[in-house]
Amino acid sequence: MPNHDSTLPTAIDADYLVVGAGGMGMAFVDTLIAETDASVVIVDHYHAPGGHWTLAYPFVRLHQPSTGYGVESRRLGDDAIDAVGWNAGLLELASVGEVCAYFDQVMQRNFLPSGRVDYRPVSHYEGDGCFRSLASGARFQVGPDCKIVDATYQNVTVPAMRPPPYAIGDGVRCVTPNALVGITDFPARITVVGAGKTGIDACLWLLKQGIAPERLTWIAPRDSWLIDRQLAQPGAQFADATSLTLIGTVEAVHAAISIADLFDRLEACRRLIRLDPAVRPTMYRCATVSMAEHTALQRIGDVIRLGRIQRIDADKIIFEQGERPVTVPTLFVDCSADGLEKRPAVSVFDGRAITLQSVRTCQQVFSAAFIAKVEAMPLEAADKNRLCRPVPHPDTDIDFLHTTIADVENETVWRESSVLQAWLATSRLNWPRDIGPALPDEPVARAEALELRHTLMAGIAAKLAALLE
Repeated sequence: MPNHDSTLPTAIDADYLVVGAGGMGMAFVDTLIAETDASVVIVDHYHAPGGHWTLAYPFVRLHQPSTGYGVESRRLGDDAIDAVGWNAGLLELASVGEVCAYFDQVMQRNFLPSGRVDYRPVSHYEGDGCFRSLASGARFQVGPDCKIVDATYQNVTVPAMRPPPYAIGDGVRCVTPNALVGITDFPARITVVGAGKTGIDACLWLLKQGIAPERLTWIAPRDSWLIDRQLAQPGAQFADATSLTLIGTVEAVHAAISIADLFDRLEACRRLIRLDPAVRPTMYRCATVSMAEHTALQRIGDVIRLGRIQRIDADKIIFEQGERPVTVPTLFVDCSADGLEKRPAVSVFDGRAITLQSVRTCQQVFSAAFIAKVEAMPLEAADKNRLCRPVPHPDTDIDFLHTTIADVENETVWRESSVLQAWLATSRLNWPRDIGPALPDEPVARAEALELRHTLMAGIAAKLAALLE
């Protein structure tokens, strides 16, 4: 077999090479080609655009409204309000099938017809502007003036991408959530491993199928602070509810005398919620639940909190903090993948390299589009980096404070640019602009309302910083 890696690469002329066709890569390219006349090559490991969505479990849905996800130029969903189910009364949540079809439409109907996007699926980026087709082995190289955009740095990991991070003994039946939909012989006991978004989804899916909560065990190494999904709803119909919580959040921060007291107050005003009132959460990862889902999850009584699993044998589970016997046939569902891990912040703009990261907490596609907008502006790299300060994905409860401070500081810098303010005011992906009380239409009154909102948030940031000290 010939060694394709040793062949000289074919030169490709492009202004940008984007590594990764997931949500962030797609959102970046969409805004970039709207704001500039640049040519783009997109290199992606998978066979279709969508990144981790192409490997996600079949019953996964967005945890945020469809209206705030995707790329700037094409709306996802119909802005419909769900009429039935545990999300009833709230904006629709796109399914994995809808998300994958959406990104394919963006590629086929927006990007490729532009004549400025060259899409290379099933390809591996080798570094230094060179990539290789995993199908043909052919190698390609962009020129030295081409900017390299890393849309994979956030390193999204779903269970189908890797084996469980613990040992599994002989005779143990352990599957990913992807396999659940094909099982027809559920045993007496089903144990869900992991308390993050994936674990929540798996528990809810099993309950929806009629599995009695008494048959479920939920292994939760850490309990999580959760967000009531009603607070993540843009639009006037949700303004009153979100306004009351926002006011409560401001009052909670200013009144707090310690971090523990702060979380008690945030829970009291419904800014954050937890599943078990007797267990203080130590994790915060922006997971949302509807109150109906919250009630359903509380029906699971057997929750094991002994730290992470070290090993599963046919007769016992070994944890960091002890053991638990296995006495009946059990199906283990591994939901322990990290999803969005907390990566170290690096400069977004560094020479020819652009590293996509969140610039607003847990808003990845918005952040990628925002970075593209900044890239299109005639600024020096230092000024671009000042506008695009990364906000690492939160992991612990204390990260709630850090990310809130970072969000406020970023918003403060953004207010200095009239160009960015105009873009933010109309950006579909900037859906938090609609959260809270409606702004006046009269320009002077509107400006005064915005200034008051900014002053309140700046005060929150200062108080949170003081609590952290």
